Amino acid sequence: MKLLLITSIQEYENDVKDILRHSGVKSFSYQEVKGFKNEHNGSATNWFGLTDIPTESILFTVFIETSCIDEIFELVEKFNAERTSLSKIHISCIAVDKSI
Repeated sequence: MKLLLITSIQEYENDVKDILRHSGVKSFSYQEVKGFKNEHNGSATNWFGLTDIPTESILFTVFIETSCIDEIFELVEKFNAERTSLSKIHISCIAVDKSI
């Protein structure tokens, strides 16, 4: 069994749900989270140089068997490649040794 952690901006919520549904995922959880980038450049010309500005994000938690993983990663890569914005869907896969 694997654990997928998927993060994206909230605007991509329905896109992530579609990717999971079309990949055969039967159940998943998600929650709203605040995303931060820690990129202070200290420049006086940067209006936001010293301020953390949260991004409305979403975190999906998916426990699945390994059969769906490759398709999910391929669909996320395709989605990200089609975007011109800097915001992408991020996905990580973690092995689960035991679960109940």
